Amino acid sequence: MAALERLWYGRSPLAWPLWPLSLLFGAVARQRRRRYLADVASGALWQPPVPVIVVGNISVGGTGKTPVVIALVEYLRQRGWRPGVVSRGYGGTPPTLPLRVAGSVDASQCGDEPLLVHLRTGCPVVVDPDRPRALRQLLASTDCNVVISDDGLQHYRLFRDVELAVVDGQRGLGNGLLLPAGPLREPPQRLREVDAVLLNGGSGEAPVLPVAAQRFDLQPTRFVSLDGARTLAVGGFGAGARVHALAGIGNPGRFFATLRSLGLDPREHPFADHHRYQPGDLAFGDGGPVVMTEKDAVKCRAFATPEHWYLAVEALLPPAFYGMLDARLAQALRRTAGATALS
Repeated sequence: MAALERLWYGRSPLAWPLWPLSLLFGAVARQRRRRYLADVASGALWQPPVPVIVVGNISVGGTGKTPVVIALVEYLRQRGWRPGVVSRGYGGTPPTLPLRVAGSVDASQCGDEPLLVHLRTGCPVVVDPDRPRALRQLLASTDCNVVISDDGLQHYRLFRDVELAVVDGQRGLGNGLLLPAGPLREPPQRLREVDAVLLNGGSGEAPVLPVAAQRFDLQPTRFVSLDGARTLAVGGFGAGARVHALAGIGNPGRFFATLRSLGLDPREHPFADHHRYQPGDLAFGDGGPVVMTEKDAVKCRAFATPEHWYLAVEALLPPAFYGMLDARLAQALRRTAGATALS
């Protein structure tokens, strides 16, 4: 995977021999999108009785979707909504489906991102690759009145009222090609059809996109020990402190750069996205602090030591985005009210 990412994001000409396969992939992706729109227009697709928000991307790898989901849960609660979350549960092997996520469930069963969302927000989360089935289970077992799908922009069996696409502000869309020649799951023009494109960080000139994007940042808030007993301010380790930095996310370099921006001297230990950690992955033999992302931390709780910490972050979404979201949800309520009246 690392070699492919160098090919995709390094804009290497070696990607071009794969271009014919990308054309085929693109044709299939466009056909799936057309079928979804036709099913919605004809009424063939099940439309849930609550608003549905999909947070996804059009590229392979992490872009910062999960912090956005957490920010949405917190905002919706402040506005009086009762949000719930559905997820594919990538990286997990559920004992049964659908699976309701609880604090006692291991990340190996439900996936790291759904567990992180539940632990951080306490909101109900249901995991199932069949997102409509997960949504039905969520509605049957909770009082949720709005549902967020963590990922699933291309899961066209799931109806959605709001589509949000998150793009990495550093890597953008890579070479702009579809799989396997590039990192894209759908053509760049798909971004014209979503309700908002959220650009995660980056400095300087924004990457070239076919539509205007709203930039947001992941704001570091504190370091938290993996047992949850202690917290440190972002400068709590001291300027220039040497730490072992672990990141099993789509773009580990972003995490390491964040630590350097906080004045730390990280010894970088990148892992593949959704890596299943073992105790030896965190053992460096020098007694120094080990810092990781919160997504990594949910998989390391069972063998954490007092020197293991994660960096908590918050997605700072722009006010204009929330204004758009409120307007789209008002439209969704009119849809659900109409469906109720017809039932």
